[in-house]
Amino acid sequence: MDNQSLAPRCTGHAIVIGGSVAGLLAARALSASFAKVTVFDRDTFPEQPVGRRGVPQSRQVHALLTRGATGLEELFPGFLEGMASAGVPSGDGQADFSWYLDGHKLAVAASGLRGYGVTRPLIETMIRDRVRSLPQVTLREEAEVAGLLVDDGQVRGVRVRQRQRQRHDRAEEEVPAELVVDASGRGSRARTWLRELGYPVPEETAVRTNVVYVTRHYQQEPGLLDGRLGATVVPYPGQPRAGVVIRQEKDQFAVLLAGILGEEPPTDDAGMLAFSSTLAGQEVAEVLRSATPLDDAVKMRYPESSLKHFDRLGRHLGGFLVVGDALCSFNPIYGQGITVAVMQAELLESLVRADRNDLSARFFTAAAALLAEPWALATGGDLRFPEVEGERGPQDEQIGRYLDQYRASAAIDPVLGTAFLHVANMMAPVASLLSPELVERTRHPEP
Repeated sequence: MDNQSLAPRCTGHAIVIGGSVAGLLAARALSASFAKVTVFDRDTFPEQPVGRRGVPQSRQVHALLTRGATGLEELFPGFLEGMASAGVPSGDGQADFSWYLDGHKLAVAASGLRGYGVTRPLIETMIRDRVRSLPQVTLREEAEVAGLLVDDGQVRGVRVRQRQRQRHDRAEEEVPAELVVDASGRGSRARTWLRELGYPVPEETAVRTNVVYVTRHYQQEPGLLDGRLGATVVPYPGQPRAGVVIRQEKDQFAVLLAGILGEEPPTDDAGMLAFSSTLAGQEVAEVLRSATPLDDAVKMRYPESSLKHFDRLGRHLGGFLVVGDALCSFNPIYGQGITVAVMQAELLESLVRADRNDLSARFFTAAAALLAEPWALATGGDLRFPEVEGERGPQDEQIGRYLDQYRASAAIDPVLGTAFLHVANMMAPVASLLSPELVERTRHPEP
């Protein structure tokens, strides 16, 4: 008997609400087990990699962490080569990139961690093209999911309003399915639907930082950044400002300026330069001072990080899952969103392959465990600011003092910098920074 005959047979229909990155990756995960997967999105997908109405943050700087890159290569073999062919710059995350933590520049060394300067429109287009090519998957544009079809505690499909181009209205239809995955982002109606159907609604934990960030693109100029991939300046107590500059495809720099807790970056040339001049290092200011702008600055607001606790519900609606920002959204300064969506897709594929029974409870329990690490990483950085409201444990002050010293020592000892970047790229847990070896090096850093 050959391997193909041993593989599980694909059966049934799964629906994904939302065709952005998390939804597309969910569709890829489900295509391994379902005979048919339909993705509904209210937007129209562009043919070329450009920003679109349904992704207002598409013009902002995005980061593809090492864990996300390796996961995309597993989901779509050849993905990394595809990025290279599209002109995406890449480099070592420590040797080719400058990091400023609490004003200290990480010691330069080869980390073995690869970073990629890819725009959001390009990476989303690359994922969408690969998902669209899957024979099981259908993408339906200009289609709004208006509600769930439910019977006997189980999702049976969705109600969809499809835009009628000639009549400028929407015709509603019922689409049956055995599984519905909500990947509609922070505007998700999942909790509203559950409440209307008489199901318990998950509690939400929010950490409010009121992030305001501005992105603008510039033409690459010879000599800028000394040929390095880019630089990141992370905010810290006493300095609620951040900045990023990174090389991207099409020979451009992307510059991001961000502020939290009332700090708001300007969008005019002089104001952006003045803001960037207050940041550690001069890489961001150097680009703003010397390079030619390619577009206008675009501003976004992100009030709070949010985590919905579906795993704590005593009763689940069978066959209904929530992923991506609809489940958990992070402070965008840390660049975790795409990587977490990749990890959720990997989880979804493995759980569905193993068993579809009691899938909702199994998925939300496993997803909560998966999200614990990136949530702790992001909110741990936010809760360093005393103005940010949130739960702090009894050991947080002691660990915080240690990590303050760690950041300073990482400017001298490159081993500490490499360990930090493994955590930031989600290749190692936060707890790894507390290993006896790193604690000793923090006390006595080695050049």
